[in-house]
Amino acid sequence: MQRFIIGRVIQSIVSMFVVSVVVFALVRLSGDPIQIMMPAEASKADIELVRAHLGLDRPWTVQYWRFLTQALQGDFGRSVRFRRPALDLVTERYGATLELGGLAVLIVIAVALPVGVYSAVRRGSALDYAARAFAALGQAVPPFWLGLVLVLIFGVLLHLLPTSGRGTPLHVLLPGITLGWFAVAGLMRLTRSSMLDVLGSEYVKLARIKGLPERRVIWKHAFKNAALPVVTFAALLFVALLNGSIIVETVFGWPGLGLLVIEAVDSRDYPIVQTVVLFLSAMYIGVNLLVDILYAYLNPKIRYSQ
Repeated sequence: MQRFIIGRVIQSIVSMFVVSVVVFALVRLSGDPIQIMMPAEASKADIELVRAHLGLDRPWTVQYWRFLTQALQGDFGRSVRFRRPALDLVTERYGATLELGGLAVLIVIAVALPVGVYSAVRRGSALDYAARAFAALGQAVPPFWLGLVLVLIFGVLLHLLPTSGRGTPLHVLLPGITLGWFAVAGLMRLTRSSMLDVLGSEYVKLARIKGLPERRVIWKHAFKNAALPVVTFAALLFVALLNGSIIVETVFGWPGLGLLVIEAVDSRDYPIVQTVVLFLSAMYIGVNLLVDILYAYLNPKIRYSQ
């Protein structure tokens, strides 16, 4: 087990290193931020002076080493646009994204788990066909299109819910539903598939032969054994929703990390883009590491086979 954990930790560190290199290279291929920072009447000498002050006149290898060493110390540079430490801006916006992602996860679990379970139990019924059709539709409809439809219906036509900003609990409903829509379909299908595998097992048949109540057979015996891949998916789903909130936050003007990234890309704000991407990547890799360790702990075959 210890060897397995060490191997996974090393893989995670290598993954973060690769992410940092790719992000560092891509943001510098997008253009020169100095041209945005400086006024149009600035002389070439002034532009070069600012570029030298920020270290952008040095070779990329030198810039990357400086970026890496400072990042390891918690210094991700200052925002070109806001003139503030990039990490401060990211932590300020993170709460809004966390709120949005948390609501989306609650919606996903509240809808996908019970519907997926009963779709498997009532296989071939009208409920099963309706759930499968909903899952297919959920994975086919783009989030930005769904967001625009919800804005049109509940905001423009019915005037029931706010369509932008963040102030009251009502503001998070439409973006939360939009963000969780696609994930509901995925978790529902996974739950149904896992339950179908378990419902045909011998211990479930034995529980029914013993005359146990059907509700107890389903939730205590069947779902309990089908829950491991579902829980794993749900854990990764939370971070995936945070990463996928960029489009939703843009549609609804939600002041989170997604909207911050869009603003940073528009202004070629290197430090902000790098910080957000590394922050979310570290979360995803960290959760994935914990899930791998949990899986290996619960299923020893995994750690011995790798």
